[in-house]
Amino acid sequence: MNYKVKSKLDTINKILAVILVITLIALVLVVSFYKGNDPQPQEGNAGGSSVATAIEEFKPGTYGGVEFKTPEDVAAYYVKCYNYTKTLTAEYTVDGKPQTMYKLLGGETLEIKNLLIEGKANPALDKTVGSLAGSQFKSEAKGLPPNGGNSPENDKSPDGSIVYTDSAFTGEDIQNCNVKDNNDGTITIQIQPKKVTNAKEKADSQGKFFNVLGDVPGIVDELGIVTFTTGSVTDNVIVDYDGGYGTIVIDTATGEIVKADYLENIHISITHANAFGIVKDKSASLDIVYNTQAPASDEFFAERKIVKK
Repeated sequence: MNYKVKSKLDTINKILAVILVITLIALVLVVSFYKGNDPQPQEGNAGGSSVATAIEEFKPGTYGGVEFKTPEDVAAYYVKCYNYTKTLTAEYTVDGKPQTMYKLLGGETLEIKNLLIEGKANPALDKTVGSLAGSQFKSEAKGLPPNGGNSPENDKSPDGSIVYTDSAFTGEDIQNCNVKDNNDGTITIQIQPKKVTNAKEKADSQGKFFNVLGDVPGIVDELGIVTFTTGSVTDNVIVDYDGGYGTIVIDTATGEIVKADYLENIHISITHANAFGIVKDKSASLDIVYNTQAPASDEFFAERKIVKK
């Protein structure tokens, strides 16, 4: 994939702009059309609370011939295998044209749920907004997250300042982890990184492990649609990354990651928002479940006309 940098808006995940605009439109719909004709929304889960642990606790031991004494050992082994796996490429055809890409290619899905307006959920609106955002999101084949492309040559941020072919993850970034021996020459490692608010690419516990949304307050500011009754954009636009984890299967003979599933949980909240001359001092929030699976499914490759030689 080739990227062209034009502005801050171009350098982050474009789906984020769609999500935020849809959320603001939802605010307008609620304020304009549901006022005086309240469909009796149900109380929703406001989200944003810290998840203590989403996976089993770490137990020191030897798994598949590899000794893990501490979570730091788990992080070091994961990084070693991640870095090695991102050196491996394979030959493909994409729509009939030859292309060299990562041997292990993943696909992404994105789900929006728990859309709350003024702390309340409306099931019909939740479904509509989720469908609209989902229809705007079509994943390309990419390497293990965090990533920027499908091969070592293009696996970088749009401006080239961040390279994703090696991992910066450390034991200090782990909230919880565990290891399981599959008794078939592979082990499964699970890692849950620490909670981060407004994560940055390859700069913190979440950004070193997942694809993160980038500068969300910055994109809200650049969209120029929203003002705030009190406080700045950074005070009123909060993105919490919490409770997500990765499940990684590794061939211990080679150190190659052969399968990976990254389940990322994101909670976005906007408070004291004014927009379109209709929305005044309102709040909205939503949850995003961002899932990366590698290898991607046969259906994923078929839809994109990708064939491995």
